[in-house]
Amino acid sequence: MQIGIPREIKPLEGRVALNPEACGDLVQAGHSVFVEHNAGKLSGYSNERYKAAGATVTANPGETYGQAQLVVKVKEPVAGDLAYLQKDHLLFCYLHLAANPELTHKLQDIGLTGIAFETVETDEHALPLLAPMSDIAGRLATQIGSNLLHQPAGGKGLLLGGLPGAERGRVVIIGAGNAGGNAAAMAAAMGAEVTVFDLNRERLAEMRRLGNNVTGLYPYQDAVRQAVAGADLLIGAVLKTGDRSPHVVTRSMVATMAAGSVIVDISVDQGGCIETTRPTTYEAPTYLEEGVVHFTVTNIPGAVPRSASQALSAVLLPYVHQLAETDWKANPALGRGVNIEAGQLVHPALKESLA
Repeated sequence: MQIGIPREIKPLEGRVALNPEACGDLVQAGHSVFVEHNAGKLSGYSNERYKAAGATVTANPGETYGQAQLVVKVKEPVAGDLAYLQKDHLLFCYLHLAANPELTHKLQDIGLTGIAFETVETDEHALPLLAPMSDIAGRLATQIGSNLLHQPAGGKGLLLGGLPGAERGRVVIIGAGNAGGNAAAMAAAMGAEVTVFDLNRERLAEMRRLGNNVTGLYPYQDAVRQAVAGADLLIGAVLKTGDRSPHVVTRSMVATMAAGSVIVDISVDQGGCIETTRPTTYEAPTYLEEGVVHFTVTNIPGAVPRSASQALSAVLLPYVHQLAETDWKANPALGRGVNIEAGQLVHPALKESLA
């Protein structure tokens, strides 16, 4: 099969879907790989390394998409990508269509088949292609939130972990999955007082094992409201596979937070689990709402493209090998990942969300 890897053009997105080593494996398996010029540059991978691995480095996106049957990229297509996508393309990337009906309709109009990384789901209900980016986003959420609490960044001037003679910061996390769990681990290690809300008791037990400064609670509305009001840093990490994230935290709850507090909503890709969330980019990552600093970038792991590309490439490669074969639909995980097939919505949660 002919596999195309375009350069990402979302603002300040430096990740690349497959590193040179992964491309080399595909070439050795008999496939042709076309990598757009400088697609791996911001992740630390030169054109020469891709050439040495046996890939063809193309001069521009038109050549990359034009050669490809299977298009493997990181983020959802933006305007510059859509101009090159064709109905005979098999598109494999993060799509997050539940929060983006406009893109959904454009992909339907093209008539292609799109498989979303975030909805590739195993029989055990694991999301293997979302997990590594959720790990990164969770850790970055705490790191970035901690920095935004600094007074020069617009925050209340708080050292998140505290120190002798000064109180610890209070971190509230909505959701204890991969993203929320990593955010909690980072916040706990920094010494903050951490409260994590989740529906799953086993996940809450795992959160408690992070340390005596971590409390795991069921998300009763009153309990969430009280915790949010006292939070210095609020992190949203709610996921419903293929569906839009529910608003667990309302605007009225955000309004009770002290001025200079910080919100980081990792769920923004799926619409956000906090009512005051709206998508931003790394070009203008924050805004002030109800006196609270909001960080709601839709590609949080893009800040660390070297690490993110290595982690993503490792989990993607087996699935790309499968997609390059004619019987890929026999793989149930990939079958569950199909969002659009020949222009038609097929993912059950997505169909319900956009109905």
